[in-house]
Amino acid sequence: MKRSEINQYLEEAKAFFKEYKFELPKWAYWSPEEWQEKGHECDEIRKNALGWDITDFGSGDYEQKGLFLFTIRNGDFHDPDCKKTYAEKIMISRENQVTPIHFHWNKMEDIINRGGGDFVTKIWKADENEGLSDEKFTVQIDGISTQVKGGDVIRLKPGESISFESYIYHTFWAENGPALIGEVSMVNDDANDNRFYEPIGRFPEIEEDAPPVHLLCNEYPK
Repeated sequence: MKRSEINQYLEEAKAFFKEYKFELPKWAYWSPEEWQEKGHECDEIRKNALGWDITDFGSGDYEQKGLFLFTIRNGDFHDPDCKKTYAEKIMISRENQVTPIHFHWNKMEDIINRGGGDFVTKIWKADENEGLSDEKFTVQIDGISTQVKGGDVIRLKPGESISFESYIYHTFWAENGPALIGEVSMVNDDANDNRFYEPIGRFPEIEEDAPPVHLLCNEYPK
């Protein structure tokens, strides 16, 4: 991805958050120059990869296969002394922009449609070989036990939510416009806890054709 494209998506996201009155922490808007001045008081942000996150999953085609994320809070899965055992993200899925099929070995998460278009997800339970099973299983949709089978498609309107336990494969996209998607979960460990059905990249390779407006969560100075 080009840095100029990332800058454009950041500006579009800020406008989208504003439209739906979703406020971000003040450090979301710090410039790269401001980050250079920050010390150990910001270690939690750096260590736990909080902040802006844009991925095309290595596809080279963000509009078709990608996701825009902002991690608001997170703990450290590998630190036994970390008291923060939860995480929260806000995401934007563009219309028909697909997040590839994946599950988490450890993390359980609630995904909430916070506004905009429909959140559409296709789900399967992983079999013993981590393949896609067509068996029936139960998921919680807004706290209501709902029986589904592998490959079912579930549509969530704004305000509705679904819980994904570990080993539940899911892919998702938005319809009828972009969707503002909330995630409330156990601690998030993107480096080790994402099992994609097909091998993909996580962070995009960036062509630096313009200065960054904001740093991404994997770009903070140490």
